Amino acid sequence: MDTSQHRLKLRELFRLSLRTFRVKPTRAILTIAGMAAGIGTVLFLVSLGYGLQFILIGKLVTTEDSLITMEVSYPSEVNVVIKKPQLLELKNVPDVAEVSPVAEFPGEIKNEKASGILVETRIVEPGYFRLTGIVPDIGEALSETSPGLVISQQAILASNLKADKSLLGTPLALKVFFQDESGSGALEESGASESLPIVGIITDESLPPTVIILPGAVSKEPPFYRKALVKAKDIDSVEEVRDSMIGRGFLVSARIDLVNQARKIMNAITTVLGVFGITALIVSAIGMFNTMIVGFLERIYEVGILKSIGATDDDVRDLFLMEAMMMGLFGGIGGVALGFFGGKFLNVVISAIAVRLGGKAFELFLTPLWFITLVLGLSVLIGLASGFWPAHRAAGLSPKEAFTKR
Repeated sequence: MDTSQHRLKLRELFRLSLRTFRVKPTRAILTIAGMAAGIGTVLFLVSLGYGLQFILIGKLVTTEDSLITMEVSYPSEVNVVIKKPQLLELKNVPDVAEVSPVAEFPGEIKNEKASGILVETRIVEPGYFRLTGIVPDIGEALSETSPGLVISQQAILASNLKADKSLLGTPLALKVFFQDESGSGALEESGASESLPIVGIITDESLPPTVIILPGAVSKEPPFYRKALVKAKDIDSVEEVRDSMIGRGFLVSARIDLVNQARKIMNAITTVLGVFGITALIVSAIGMFNTMIVGFLERIYEVGILKSIGATDDDVRDLFLMEAMMMGLFGGIGGVALGFFGGKFLNVVISAIAVRLGGKAFELFLTPLWFITLVLGLSVLIGLASGFWPAHRAAGLSPKEAFTKR
């Protein structure tokens, strides 16, 4: 006799599977809570790993161009500098998209409230900020339409000023002392024709007293450059350009190397955190499996009744699997809510503390959408796996065996 037409529909299976939540609510809630705790732990720890990775790599790469830009300079022991002919040669190197020279000389800044302060002066092209990824924390970067100077926090503190927005627009007198190539003495003094307004402030405490200006801010061009920024055409050209620079005797520092190294370290940290989370998830899965076994043993008589009134083996198996899947799904939803909102709450607390201490707000916990989807799918699979053996055993029982074991 063909019994396929008597199979329970999905809607009926769903309705019957909810019966266990009404009959044994405490057990169902505790099982779901255990799953939620495991899923939430996984999501929480992996979100922490992603957040740390984003913060670290975000510090290294703030612009897309900085990832494919390298800093080149001659070794200090050879006492060789970069001049305009070398810059033209670098621009003609295959796969080089852009070359931006950087001159560094001692300088002096002065304002009305303090005596002169010695600083390191960087004379750069407007593309310097885009190629290095250096972004002023207060104000904006230099450009042809926004002349002036960008100053470091250490230089501001040395001038007895306070590094905040109120300082933007404050004029500073600047003198730059061009030295010879050996750096043994001053060749000449080149000063700005007028005071330069502060347009940006870099609050990085590791940066020494520094002022960054454009070439037009001083009366004479730098006589030479200590280093240059070389941007490759694309990320696939970085290796070739680097080899070409090394072949010309340059020391090369590429930010992509730091990013790759940081990514490897952070991937390892995220993996370790994920292992701890998965351990908690396994414990929760074992608890759920135990619940399903106990539920099966308690419902043997019920299985006999279902089969006596016409339920097929497939119906019984599907019913147990549906119950297990629903528990896993509810546990996954609870775990996602627990891990996601727990991370968001800590982000708010940590950011508030950072701002209170004078820092900037940031997000320590980041949860990718694809990982939330993966976690929900994993919770359903764990539910199905936990219910497989009880479902298989229930489907194999005959009505006679079920009534006998009652």
